[in-house]
Amino acid sequence: MSQVPVTVLTGYLGAGKTTLLNRILTENHGRKYAVVINEFGELGIDNDIVVGTDEEIFEMNNGCICCTVRGDLIRVIGGLMKRPGTLDGIIVETTGLADPGPVAQTFFQDDEVRNRTRLDAIVTVIDARHFLLHVDDGAEAREQAAFADVILLNKTDLVSPQELVRVESRLRQINPYARLHRTQKSAVALAEILDRHAFDLKRILEIEPDFLEAGHDHLHDHDHEHCDDPTHDHHHHHDHGHDHLENIGSVSLTSDKPIDDQKFQRWISTILREFGTEIFRSKGILDISGAPKKYVFQGVHMMMDGDWGNPWKDGEKRMSKLVFIGRKLDAEQLRRGFAACATR
Repeated sequence: MSQVPVTVLTGYLGAGKTTLLNRILTENHGRKYAVVINEFGELGIDNDIVVGTDEEIFEMNNGCICCTVRGDLIRVIGGLMKRPGTLDGIIVETTGLADPGPVAQTFFQDDEVRNRTRLDAIVTVIDARHFLLHVDDGAEAREQAAFADVILLNKTDLVSPQELVRVESRLRQINPYARLHRTQKSAVALAEILDRHAFDLKRILEIEPDFLEAGHDHLHDHDHEHCDDPTHDHHHHHDHGHDHLENIGSVSLTSDKPIDDQKFQRWISTILREFGTEIFRSKGILDISGAPKKYVFQGVHMMMDGDWGNPWKDGEKRMSKLVFIGRKLDAEQLRRGFAACATR
């Protein structure tokens, strides 16, 4: 029985995983992939950011793929294997706070998944600008680097040559074995990341000797807590607390009113300038008043960018979604500020 290769894309918040995924999906490779996307916030944004292709995309937003939704991953993979037709590969994009260890375990501990799939490689995207800022925050950034078979040292254009050497040196202390590519905008030849036969179980067992033991879990502790604030307005805006590491959480906001572009740009610039050290990642899909296309907003700490995405489809409900991930987030302040950006 042939086994379908699985590539796990991981990397810290804002490193460039979705940009890499879009590159994979838009290359003229003639292959058919299924894509599984897991996001930290409860509102899915990446599914809207991923370019429109023929690939099937499965979204898992109700928890982290490395813990609470591992069962969902097994069910999705199992369902894919029962479908008629041939897949050339499965790509799993983890959240920016996922430990790739338990994700990799999934492909060895479940009999059906193990028999029908082959973990081909763990590809880790590293943000050269912010890696040293987060590598000692918790276990995730280090484990994402440690488990990598292939590392994309991304955003190299945003750091000096001296900084790049320091980042690469730290990466090599954590993982001297992974093949490393310096990239900008996640640009890499697909042959360097897909169908590599690169996952090295022997090396992983050296890192975690009990990797294959049932019940073994990853090295760090985290829990999940969903906001049950009864005052949430679910018709217009709502927010959710979601604890992952010690004080890292997310705030998800929505609006069914069109957003005033100038108000939003002034507000988000102020928010990221004042609180960008604590806001690790921000991203959203916005319904800008009068615009025929969705506005895709992305931020990493104080850096922000935006561009027009896909057009709104006929009959599609126009609404805006915005997610912040970081530490000490003031959900009420963010909710009020975003609400003030709506047109009256």
